Amino acid sequence: MKLHTPASRLLPDETPFVATRSAHYLRDETATLAFGQELAGWLTAPPPDGGGHDALVYLQGELGAGKTTLVRGILRGLGFVGAVKSPTYTLLEPYEELLVYHFDLYRIADSQELDFIGIDELLAQPALKFVEWPERGSPRLPAPDIRIQLRVQGQGRYVEVRT
Repeated sequence: MKLHTPASRLLPDETPFVATRSAHYLRDETATLAFGQELAGWLTAPPPDGGGHDALVYLQGELGAGKTTLVRGILRGLGFVGAVKSPTYTLLEPYEELLVYHFDLYRIADSQELDFIGIDELLAQPALKFVEWPERGSPRLPAPDIRIQLRVQGQGRYVEVRT
């Protein structure tokens, strides 16, 4: 079972999943990193079936909205201490020891380019998968389990999380 189930699916007991939404204002980079660390705990809470963690997370927002900073916070919350780079030029930064894949599709012109990184195989793996600019991977990408929207607001960021 996935960590979170899209609203269009049913849970094993056939109970419809109710989508949830939360919104937060993050005043600066430090707050964004801290929020990412909180999300790490939520994303890795033990699944009901005792299996591994598996979620597809769309990260949406304009350039400079803080998508990679949020992923850096999540990775810090998972215990990663190394450098966290934006995968803008590589399309993918794998953190295989954590079972985390961070995609950035900003530079692709056609979703067929995703074949070069083995997108289907990577998405099929039980892991936390973060995708920046997911609209550029359409129609190849499945619906997300979680959608995170970031917007610049003053000196900070407004973040909305939907499951």
